[in-house]
Amino acid sequence: MTATAPTSLRVSAQLRLALSYALFLVAAGAVMLFGIYVVLRYVPNYPLTAANPRDDDSLVATRPEILGAVVGFSGIALVALAIIGIVGGWFLAGWILSPLRRINEAARVAASGDLQHRIALGGRNDEFRQVADSFDHMLDQLHEAFEVQERFAANASHELRTPLAVTSTMLEVALRDPDGQNYPALLDRLRTTNDRAIRLTESLLRLADANAITAVAVPLDLRQLVQTVIAENADEAARRQVTITTDLDEAPLLADATLLAQLVGNLVQNAIVHGGTPGTAIVSTGSDAAGGIVALRIESSGAEFAPETAVRLAEPFLKGAGRVASGDRGHGLGLALVDRIATVHGGSLTIAARTGGGLVVTVELPRLEG
Repeated sequence: MTATAPTSLRVSAQLRLALSYALFLVAAGAVMLFGIYVVLRYVPNYPLTAANPRDDDSLVATRPEILGAVVGFSGIALVALAIIGIVGGWFLAGWILSPLRRINEAARVAASGDLQHRIALGGRNDEFRQVADSFDHMLDQLHEAFEVQERFAANASHELRTPLAVTSTMLEVALRDPDGQNYPALLDRLRTTNDRAIRLTESLLRLADANAITAVAVPLDLRQLVQTVIAENADEAARRQVTITTDLDEAPLLADATLLAQLVGNLVQNAIVHGGTPGTAIVSTGSDAAGGIVALRIESSGAEFAPETAVRLAEPFLKGAGRVASGDRGHGLGLALVDRIATVHGGSLTIAARTGGGLVVTVELPRLEG
């Protein structure tokens, strides 16, 4: 059997503060009354009369009588002070501790899993306000950390789907016809696909931390990346009857090569997959030295979008056919990943509906000077 620790009697902080206030008030009153008592001990120990007994023949109380009256009054006064201290201290402590109750409630809400709740304590800028602000800041950091983890899990599952599917296909083909395989070539393709998946995973991990992106950034030319990606997707474009037209100018920048290739790849693949059959895609790159930016612009054909729908396509899991669209149209994370990559590189993603159907997607990134 497991020993259960004894449960101590719960005494609220408000009650402890109220008792402390009462004790302090009684102690202060006791000291004051004791001082009065000591002073009165110097009263002469004989009956006092008026200065001229003929004017008033009544006698004033003696010292013992005066001290006895003081002691009696002191007892009553101390009881009254104790009552006032407890009652007044209870309400005063409740008023002072009210922010602590809000902090405690916020902690309970956060413990239940809701990291969006905030205390937002106003009023006086005291210690409770500082604790509440620090707690809100901690919730902000935790919420951001959990969002980063969720984004990584979603992006990883989305982006690793392709290399894993390729690997699975090659292995299935080899199992169906083991004697007709060129195993050295198969192993080389498997190694290449596996290496790509590893690099992609490392890039996604870096994507979770903007500081890591900065650490591995290298000078690149966006134009060359676009040319490489278009060449890699040429067969798929031909199969889907999508004509890709390019207008590529030099676009130097500082970026993570793998992540930027993923950004360009996602945009080109979106234009091919969602461009219709037949379809068109116009890809252009350029730089603005005065504005300090480089830009990638892809204008593709496809389904018609309302302007308010187009601007929301970068939201996670939001696909062109809706959040629950099915089929081979992906998981709705491609543009969300593009938006995240652009953001951590200090850039931006803009999506607009194209006249006649399709989208105009523009990515702007900081230009490499020099």
